[in-house]
Amino acid sequence: MMQPAPGRQPLLALRGIGRSFPSGEQQVQVLKDVDLDIGSGEMLAIVGASGSGKSTLMNILGCLDRPSTGTYTVSGHDVGTLDSDALAELRREHFGFIFQRYHLMQHLSATGNVEVPAVYAGTDGQARDARARQLLERLGLGDRTEHLPSQLSGGQQQRVSIARALMNGGQVILADEPTGALDSKSGQEVIGILRELHAQGHTVIIVTHDMQVASCTERIIEIADGVIVGDRANVPSVAAPTKDVRENAAAPVEMSRPKLGIARFSTGWARFAEAFRMAWRSMMAHRMRTALTMLGIVIGITSVVSIVAIGEGAKRFVLSDIRAIGTNTLDVYPGHDFGDDKASSIRTLTPSDLEAIGAQPYVHSVTPATQRSLRLRYRSVDINGTVNGVSDSFFRVRDIQMTRGAAFTAADVRHQSQVVVIDQNTQRKLFPDGADPVGKIILVGNLPCTVIGVSEEKKSMFGENKSLNIWLPYSTGASRLFGQQHFDSITVRIRDDQPTKAAEDSIVKLLTMRHGGKDFFTFNMDSIVKTAERTSQSLTLLLSLIAVISLVVGGIGVMNIMLVSVTERTREIGIRMAVGARQSDVLQQFLTEAVLVCLVGGLIGVTLSYGISFLFSLFVKQWQMIFSMGAVVSAFLCASLIGVLFGYLPARNAARLDPIEALARE
Repeated sequence: MMQPAPGRQPLLALRGIGRSFPSGEQQVQVLKDVDLDIGSGEMLAIVGASGSGKSTLMNILGCLDRPSTGTYTVSGHDVGTLDSDALAELRREHFGFIFQRYHLMQHLSATGNVEVPAVYAGTDGQARDARARQLLERLGLGDRTEHLPSQLSGGQQQRVSIARALMNGGQVILADEPTGALDSKSGQEVIGILRELHAQGHTVIIVTHDMQVASCTERIIEIADGVIVGDRANVPSVAAPTKDVRENAAAPVEMSRPKLGIARFSTGWARFAEAFRMAWRSMMAHRMRTALTMLGIVIGITSVVSIVAIGEGAKRFVLSDIRAIGTNTLDVYPGHDFGDDKASSIRTLTPSDLEAIGAQPYVHSVTPATQRSLRLRYRSVDINGTVNGVSDSFFRVRDIQMTRGAAFTAADVRHQSQVVVIDQNTQRKLFPDGADPVGKIILVGNLPCTVIGVSEEKKSMFGENKSLNIWLPYSTGASRLFGQQHFDSITVRIRDDQPTKAAEDSIVKLLTMRHGGKDFFTFNMDSIVKTAERTSQSLTLLLSLIAVISLVVGGIGVMNIMLVSVTERTREIGIRMAVGARQSDVLQQFLTEAVLVCLVGGLIGVTLSYGISFLFSLFVKQWQMIFSMGAVVSAFLCASLIGVLFGYLPARNAARLDPIEALARE
């Protein structure tokens, strides 16, 4: 074994290195008991036939692979004691790789490819951009900095690869068949560049089977069947690059070599920002794959947001109809509950109860109700209708407005006036010719009454009201029509600023004391509202859960396509690991990409939901979809969660790839 030149300490030292690979149930020995010292600043070639083990040796020297036996030290540091992150740091800070197939990332420009090692070193964006452009300029690619690899010749791509190897200093340059895919002129240019780097103090190791390339180095190591069979000094066949090659290779590039030690780790936010940028570039470079990946998320988010908006709109529509009846009203009925057979014999709801309830401070207004079905006649028209004896407060309690005329007054109640208010259904039946009913006299039973008002018709989601209703003072009905002084029910409207439940309890206590016992029951309209709200929420939740299934399906789609993406981008992952990406960097990048795909899908889904809302409003006039900020935020959180959950497995698989196997994948 040839020793380094006097005065040079071994930079790389291998002792008893062996490397074997499993083949079925046996182990194939590729390297056998290799001892080798490489001094700092040497330029040497490792030559051998295909299958001799030279590429395996290079992978061990570049910390891409670990030996099965023996020790390997870099500047006295035992590589075998380093974990995967420390090995990535070592590759990133001290080694530069030049591959036969260039191994450039096709979606990045020349500058972007050169910057990759510095990205994982945590170098500031402006600083690494300036350095990448400087390297490309000095390697003769100043006018190609924004070109994609597909727009560059083979020689130009190899120069980009060299610039990338030098990005973080490149103390040791490992070149694997650097001229194998080039024509003779481009090959001479690459060898000229490598000799220039050697002259500047870089350690240059060329792995080749071409003895003509090897003859350009100062030392040739021959390997056969995993054993070093030759290690000799060599007088380079070309003392220095020719003028033509030197001009094509551009001016020498001055390099500063980082010291061996702890890598410059970037902050968590900077690492995330870089992962975000790389993920976005990858998405834009593969638009069709990205679109297919996010399709399921778009459908899922659109479904969830739209269903929640429809549910909220339906709930508000239902509640508005219920509130039109009067949500802060309380009805008092005789008996113990609806359907009580003894209710008709209970006659304790009297005008004195009406006065007592109306005097309470929490009561807005109160009205009694006595109801009978009687014949209504006007001239030759004879129909059956519902006659309601109420107080003047009834129209305020039920929030009923007049379209014609006016409601009766408290004076009409006191004087037992023979006046009525009719609804529009009764108007259409009694006055089919469209005549104005106000001022007309109709017969209610056998009692002539003057029509003084027509009530407003209320539209309701519960359907149109087909019944015929008229209202007259309860005093008139009691004395001249019904022959009873007690009420069928009392309706109380509670003040808006008063709690309905407390008011109900107070009224129950008041009437119980007055009657000497509880011979009545109450019905609170708020219970309908709460029931409607609970029902709407339950239905919305049910539909949302169904829609969430589409989100889960979309997430599975993201996972599947990301797994395929990892397979398709295996070589890219290998390149990133070779230039110094840690497992956590690869994991973060692919996870960020999955989350970003889901977030963009979520944004598109929410936008589509608003579009659906617009179309919905064109066809449905009664009510509209209601979007809430909570639903939109929840959609984005759900998209992020889907991205994390279903993107983790592909990202983990990418991070666990072996860089050697990944680089070998075509």
